[in-house]
Amino acid sequence: MRLFVGLGNPGSKYANNRHNIGFMAVDEIARRHGFTPWRRRFQGETSEGTLDREKVVLLRPTTYMNESGRAVQEAANFFKLVASDITVFQDELELPPAKVRVKVGGGIAGHNGLRSISSHIGNEYRRVRLGIGHPGIKELVHGHVLSDFAKSDRAWVEALCAAVAENAGLLAAGHNSSFQNKVHLALQAKGIFPSNEDNGEKPA
Repeated sequence: MRLFVGLGNPGSKYANNRHNIGFMAVDEIARRHGFTPWRRRFQGETSEGTLDREKVVLLRPTTYMNESGRAVQEAANFFKLVASDITVFQDELELPPAKVRVKVGGGIAGHNGLRSISSHIGNEYRRVRLGIGHPGIKELVHGHVLSDFAKSDRAWVEALCAAVAENAGLLAAGHNSSFQNKVHLALQAKGIFPSNEDNGEKPA
């Protein structure tokens, strides 16, 4: 079993924030793969289904970003999962918009959701880092992540979430590099990236 956690803040006020792209990604996984309706549990909302013959539980914490680890720990304890069974979909300031990188462990780069999760379950969970770009000045970061995507961002946000959902089975099976490459190629095909741009990863 795998636990896929989308990070974001609950409520309509935050629904289109850059900080909520993790919620958007798991929402699209649930929709595309016919997962069960969302229901409230584990200080969050869950939806269940199967990806590449692997049972997957999607979790959207409703604790607000800074306390996401409480929901993740509760779900992990219930399903008897360890950190390596858990994948977190997060917004990433240090990546350009629509870029995706997958990593296991490592630093939290000031991300409060990751800080909370690491404090509850340790650091060795997988992160799917979804690039939202950096405003360029540190003082603008807070407003940047908590503001809505611009209308001009809509095409790449929708394309990114679709590509993540389409290839989520590779994540469930543990094929991190293949997932990353497939997402990049899907976005290239939609014209989000130049066709000659390398993803920086060898096929896996």
